[in-house]
This record gives sequence, structure tokens and C-alpha cells, in this order.
Amino acid sequence: MSRIGKLPVELPKGVTVTVSSDNVVSVKGPLGQLSQQVDPDITVAVDEHAVHVSRPTNQPRHRSLHGLYRALIHNMVVGVSKGYEIKQELVGVGFKAEAKGQILEMSLGYSHDIQLMLPAEVKVEALTEKKGNPIVTLKSADKQLIGQVAAKIRSLRKPEPYKGKGIKFVGEQLRRKAGKSANAK
Repeated sequence: MSRIGKLPVELPKGVTVTVSSDNVVSVKGPLGQLSQQVDPDITVAVDEHAVHVSRPTNQPRHRSLHGLYRALIHNMVVGVSKGYEIKQELVGVGFKAEAKGQILEMSLGYSHDIQLMLPAEVKVEALTEKKGNPIVTLKSADKQLIGQVAAKIRSLRKPEPYKGKGIKFVGEQLRRKAGKSANAK
């Protein structure tokens, strides 16, 4: 058995899970509703306090799908009950971020400002403290979507290894390189 797949997904209070006839798992909670199409070979059973995922055979394909769908259902349950949050830091002289509704406007050292339209499911906040780097906070119930948006923001100016300028996740350790030495003999 898959170590991940055989674990039941515990349901917190206020979260309901339903499985439709065409194997679509819907999770509803205080922070929203998410749904996921599940492979027809995988069986999803819901009882009062947990969700159980099972597979028909021990084939490699079924084994990999078993753990995958259990993890996706767990991420949906955590998302609709607690939510996910990603913080990114803009490191660089003159780097700025400002949230205007669902539009994130950033000044990243290019000749122009960058405006990024975010999906409606993602909430964004931009905070700039004196003598500190701007911090962009993303919040959502969908783990995949928030990760994709954070990766897109980071791709606009990846951290460079010499001075560390760019967009990095808060708490991320960057690998730094030494610069040129004056006399390399």
C-alpha cells in the first residue's frame, strides 16, 4: 500500500466532502468550495469524519494515482478550512509593490512598471515598512493556483546570486557567489 494513499483524510468541523457519480470530488468549507476530477479506477469513500482513497490493483499506475489523489483531496480540505498563504520579498533598491484590488503593480528596476492581473480566488496584500523590503502576501484556498501565481511573480525578477536582488520567498536561503577578485594570481 502507498504510505500516503492509505492514510485517511480527517475532516475538520464545517467541511463537507461529496463524490458525484462521474468521480468528481467536491469539498466545501468556510473559505470556499473546490472540486477535483478523480481517475475512474480510484475509489473515494466518505464517512462522517474522514475520506478514504483506495485503488483496485497493485499496478505502478494505480499505486502512483493512489497517493496523488489522496494528497490532492487533503490539500483541498486544508485549503477550504485554513487556507494557504505565501509571502514574497522584493529585494533591491527602488523595488516597490502596490496592490490595487486584483491588480498587483510592481516596480522592479526595469524601465517600466509591471502590472499583473491576479485570479479572483487569490487575495493579495502589499506591505512596505520603512527601512525594509516590500512584502507581497498571497492568500487563497487553492494550493495549486496560489503556487502558480507565486511562481509567475517570482519569474518577473529571479534573485541573482551575487547581491541577492530580485523576488524571493520570505525565509528562503539563496546560494550566493563571490564576486571577481582584484588580483587573481
